[in-house]
Amino acid sequence: MKLENKVALVLGAIKGIGKRIGLGLARKGVKVALNYFDWPESLDQMSKDFDNTGTDHLILKTDLLDTERIAGLVNSVVDHFGRLDILINNIERGGWPVVHGPYVQEQWDLEFATTLRAKWWIFNSALPHLKKSGDGVVVNFSSIAGMVGRTGPASMVFNDGYCAANRGISLLTETWARMGAPEVRVNEIMLGFFKTRHAEGTRGWGILSQQEKDAIVEHTLLGRTGNIDDVVKTCVYVIRDASFMTGSVIRLDGGYVLGGEKVGKMPSGVL
Repeated sequence: MKLENKVALVLGAIKGIGKRIGLGLARKGVKVALNYFDWPESLDQMSKDFDNTGTDHLILKTDLLDTERIAGLVNSVVDHFGRLDILINNIERGGWPVVHGPYVQEQWDLEFATTLRAKWWIFNSALPHLKKSGDGVVVNFSSIAGMVGRTGPASMVFNDGYCAANRGISLLTETWARMGAPEVRVNEIMLGFFKTRHAEGTRGWGILSQQEKDAIVEHTLLGRTGNIDDVVKTCVYVIRDASFMTGSVIRLDGGYVLGGEKVGKMPSGVL
């Protein structure tokens, strides 16, 4: 896909990974619609940062838990730009056991309503416009929580509902790839521990003891948490360069899923 003058809707764009993806696309000539709801104190800085790109952009405030407002969000983007080519489906509620403690029903429901349901509603509202584009792209964001569950060093970070919701995202990615083809490619970036997302720059990370933080890093083969630039570069690749990829999951976790178990020394054998 040639990025210049394409239109992208980026969810969760007021800070962190969503904001940096939006900025990365804007700097490559993509016109961006940026949705937010929480953290209004970051809105002024967000506006300044996108103004500095010199690219046409639209900032919208929409509560994606209110499903009746989602179609209006998508229509506002299409009314403003005349089209929609890219959907960055970046919305979740990262349930931290160390922050939220034992479940109450409201917490469980929020995990599924935010991490899973909102993604479904936004995709289905956007799909007709993405198909009309003829070269549409959807990038779903998920977490390795859907693979590792509440186990090992991740036990303090990923709660049961968040893990279950993220397991469901991969199923949606495969279904949506079938629904979108051939006009729309749908792929998924599955994140490990990243700055501003389950690592540095989050309230939960600050609550963890140094020993608990070290255990997460030591379980990661590359020996560090991820940088936001790692995500932005991968996202741009999926949109711009991976023209023959759909229904796929890219696990971007520094090897956390593979960590923990060491490879034993090759024995000498008996022959």
